[in-house]
Amino acid sequence: MISILFGGAVAMVLTLIGTRWAIRWLAKRGYGQEIRADGPTSHHIKRGTPTMGGTVFIVATIVGYFAAKLFTMTPPSASALLVLFLFAGMGAVGFLDDFIKIFRQRSLGLRSKAKLAGQTFVAVVFAVLALQFPDERGQKPASPFISFIRDIGWLELPAILVIIWILLLIAGMSNGVNLVDGLDGLATGASMMVFGAYTLICIWQFNQSCATANGVGAKCYEVRDPHDLAVVAACLTGALFGFLWWNASPAKIFMGDTGSLSLGGALAGFAVMTRTELLVLLLGGLFVIVTASVILQVGYFKVTKGKRLFRMAPLHHHFEMLGWEQVNIVIRFWIIQGLCVVIGLGVFYAEWVTG
Repeated sequence: MISILFGGAVAMVLTLIGTRWAIRWLAKRGYGQEIRADGPTSHHIKRGTPTMGGTVFIVATIVGYFAAKLFTMTPPSASALLVLFLFAGMGAVGFLDDFIKIFRQRSLGLRSKAKLAGQTFVAVVFAVLALQFPDERGQKPASPFISFIRDIGWLELPAILVIIWILLLIAGMSNGVNLVDGLDGLATGASMMVFGAYTLICIWQFNQSCATANGVGAKCYEVRDPHDLAVVAACLTGALFGFLWWNASPAKIFMGDTGSLSLGGALAGFAVMTRTELLVLLLGGLFVIVTASVILQVGYFKVTKGKRLFRMAPLHHHFEMLGWEQVNIVIRFWIIQGLCVVIGLGVFYAEWVTG
């Protein structure tokens, strides 16, 4: 527990201090956000706001994790390192996208094919490695089974389909967070809630692990390195707490694709490692809802040959077009996300109670 608290505290302090420095450094060099011309007109005043802020909480999370390892003199685990690899790797793809936007002074960065190729490469490497590194009990970081709260015994997949399944999870979650990242603090606060939930889930799985004496029969969890995963989740939660101080409305800095792709990748990584691949759709319910709004908008537009289901997609922009204040939208969407997390944790705990 000491490493969990220590890592989270270090990451939070680093982002509180580091983000302020990053704002000044980025602003001095003119590394500001370009705003899409087809977006809400109220966003045009945000042009020039420093972006690529996700770099700060990526570094803070990694430093926080290794600081916790040094503080407790314990070695890093394969599961934690793989989640951090996915987190940083997706962030690197987003960083290239953000850098091109700034360098070329346009609202679109990497071409869609190049961006997809980068995401696919990182995701496939993660998936392949996650199926390696068995511990002394033969437990690997990832499982060949599709999972909800535990592995679903009758949904075992061959290795190639496991890799494709993990790839779809990573693509879905990373693009989901990317879509939600449209209002000041919205994606930061929503992601922070989910990582806070995963901190609790990993602590519970560690206390009820099949690898320890506390594991009781069918109620124990076959998860490799749950305690170390809790450290990573706590570092992410703490880092986002610190970043939100500067990212809340009016945002002094944006996370950019550097941040949104990395956070989505980390969410998918935790879902895979903790055997909660379908539960993450409930824990991250806001990301699912917003992504669904885009899919519905595009589908409805094609079917009706030009009509729109929402005034603008993603969903938060629809409410902006209705005249809602951005702060009100963010708070209300946070409430929705909070409810999703509470329900998800309730389902997780209820499954353990019922056995």
